[in-house]
Amino acid sequence: MNEMHLRALKKWSDDVKETIQMEELPEEMRHTWVSWDEEIQAFLKTGVEQNQLIKIQNQGEELRQHLMSSAKESVRQDYANHVLPALPYAYNALEPYISEEIMRLHHLVHHQAYVDGLNKAEEEIYYENHEPDMLRHWLREQAFNGSGHLLHSVFWQNMTPYSAKVPSKQIAQAINRDFGSFAHFKEQFTNVAKSIQGPGWAALLYDPVNHRLVIESIEEHQNNQLVSMIPLLVLDIWEHAYYLQYKTGKADYIDAWWNVVNWEDVNNRLLSAMNSRD
Repeated sequence: MNEMHLRALKKWSDDVKETIQMEELPEEMRHTWVSWDEEIQAFLKTGVEQNQLIKIQNQGEELRQHLMSSAKESVRQDYANHVLPALPYAYNALEPYISEEIMRLHHLVHHQAYVDGLNKAEEEIYYENHEPDMLRHWLREQAFNGSGHLLHSVFWQNMTPYSAKVPSKQIAQAINRDFGSFAHFKEQFTNVAKSIQGPGWAALLYDPVNHRLVIESIEEHQNNQLVSMIPLLVLDIWEHAYYLQYKTGKADYIDAWWNVVNWEDVNNRLLSAMNSRD
């Protein structure tokens, strides 16, 4: 019976060592497991008493806990380290269409809040063990704040004080192909933006399955989205994006925004999306 347990431990040790190598965890950890593995092999040759088996099992459990701890530290390099991206222009660069006051508040306060919320959610999801109900809460927080962070990061790049006003290159060709003309696309996108009630976004998305452009409204930051769609052009319709300047004139804000669209950035996003498609 003891030999059967030892062989099971040996199999587990082999699997763990393979995982350590695949995950590129520290070399010293691999050496620790190799040493423990050699002890098991020695017992398989010489036999093992019950007290020795208990000892080797306890050592295995300690090593497993150490592995989990080290793995979490390794994961920390990839999660909960989001930072607020810098704007590619001055805060007053988009005036008179979007005021400096709005840009400062929108970027430094609202976007920063989504970054902080995303980092908190990732800490809870990837570094803590929660019961299902609490885990669902943090998953919702991740979706809300993560989508807010992503959409705002695209939004800033989608604007420029040197807008060409109309698209060109591949994005112009795609718009003409899928919407008939830029004028028709602009009318449709504007109508979608004006139709949003409450917080949300209007978005031009790339469909990597059907290889076409799609216009969508996104409630809050993450609801009512078509799965797998890649954002190319987004317009923030939350009140904090325009209220200080346009008050209840959401339509005026939408019309003004067209004057700062960065079509070069939209075109680059299309090319990237097309290159990454299945």
